[in-house]
Amino acid sequence: MSKPASGFVVAAVDDDQSILQSLEYLLESADYKVRLFASPAELLDSRCLSKVDCLISDIDMPGVDGFELLRLVEAAHPGLPVILITGYPDRLKRPPLQSGYQPRFFTKPFQGEELLAAVGDALRRSRT
Repeated sequence: MSKPASGFVVAAVDDDQSILQSLEYLLESADYKVRLFASPAELLDSRCLSKVDCLISDIDMPGVDGFELLRLVEAAHPGLPVILITGYPDRLKRPPLQSGYQPRFFTKPFQGEELLAAVGDALRRSRT
């Protein structure tokens, strides 16, 4: 996988193809290399997690939800910045994760510029 000019790879997981396509356009417009996955299993089976610099995931998906995916990602790739998105704001009231790590949250529909700023911030923080 070649590195884009920005040098960062962002993966997105969502069971809604239109959201994935929107995220792809948005992230590519900021010069990120984008990897799209229709499910958490697809991401985990891809074996590319070690090459991802930031993960954006929906919370509400069939099977493994975004919170469970976050726990699996923390075990496989500690320190990977994660941004969770949801169409259900009440899902944001979940208790803190055991590790103490708290991802950024966005409610659909979200502002593209705000999401890009959060990705940039997450990437800068992960490098320090």
